[in-house]
Amino acid sequence: MFGIKRIVIAQHERGLFFKHRRLVKVLKPGAHWVADFAGRYTVEVYDLTQPKFTHDRVDFFLKESPEITQRHFQVVELGAHEVGLVYKNGRLASILAPSTRQLYWKGPIEVKVDKLDISEDSAVRQPLLKQLAFPREPELIALARQYLAIDEVADSDVGLLIVDGELSATLKPGLYGFWKFNRTVKVVHVDLRLQAMEVSGQEILTKDKVSLRANLSATFKVTDPVKARSSLKDFEDFLYRELQFGLRQAIGTRTLDALLGSKGELDRVVYEHVSAKVAPHGLDVRSVGIKDLILPGEMKDILNQVVQAEKVAQANVIKRREETSATRSLLNTAKLMDDNPTLKRLKELEVLEKVSEKVDRLTVFGGLDGVLQDTVKINVRGE
Repeated sequence: MFGIKRIVIAQHERGLFFKHRRLVKVLKPGAHWVADFAGRYTVEVYDLTQPKFTHDRVDFFLKESPEITQRHFQVVELGAHEVGLVYKNGRLASILAPSTRQLYWKGPIEVKVDKLDISEDSAVRQPLLKQLAFPREPELIALARQYLAIDEVADSDVGLLIVDGELSATLKPGLYGFWKFNRTVKVVHVDLRLQAMEVSGQEILTKDKVSLRANLSATFKVTDPVKARSSLKDFEDFLYRELQFGLRQAIGTRTLDALLGSKGELDRVVYEHVSAKVAPHGLDVRSVGIKDLILPGEMKDILNQVVQAEKVAQANVIKRREETSATRSLLNTAKLMDDNPTLKRLKELEVLEKVSEKVDRLTVFGGLDGVLQDTVKINVRGE
């Protein structure tokens, strides 16, 4: 019939009945007939399987129709330092931010909201943390990422909790979660294991104005993370610079010959310099080693020439020493032959044997005695 409206509300639905845009009542499941000849009535239908109620005029409903809202809705209001955990039929399903007002339909889905006071402590306790860190509900996954700072500290690290720019606590290895409402939360990880640092390509002048390039390697360990973070903006950058300064100071105050002759001493000097600088800041340098001292090409040529000249000089000294020894041996042999005619005769026969090996034909006068006595004859003069 003209002007008569039939409105059907299903079993899982409710309808908001408005007259002149003012909430009059809530329609329950069933068929409803409304005589509306002037278009004064409107109905908005809601599905109770989605218990969260959102409307532009929620505040107006609470003020102008308190009896209706109290009868059909669960009203949740959170303070400025309260977080709401929304459970649907006993399962965590959503999170409400502080200063939130939210209405839920009273119906087949039981909704319970637990309020957490985060004014003093923003940490999320176990076992709630595991539910929020590994949620299954799509809505809860998105809200947990938005509202929570979740961090896992490895067993080789220590965590520094920074709240609103200030160091709040140190965190042992484990899983942690913190509410981000009304604050900024950050966890800085500090590795407590032995670490290595390389300082490469340092161009340095020696005391005698020789330019060389040095590469250094060091190992260190953080012994006091709180002190390292509170006293230094970046402790790794600080250590790197001190290694640079120590290396430059050690090389710049020594000549090239001194550097090449005592590389171990250079390591010790750099180590002592750096250790004294970083120890007050919670760092412990375990070792320092100069890996390379690289000279320019022309300096390498000069050093090679110097080394070559030294080796030639050493060879000449050895050669002269051997010549002197050989001459002294010959003089001793001559003296022995002078004192012993038999020994001299044996030497003559030895020389004759060597000569005869190299001669194809030999003409001899005087017979065998001429061969033995006149072919080779050693004269030894007295001094």
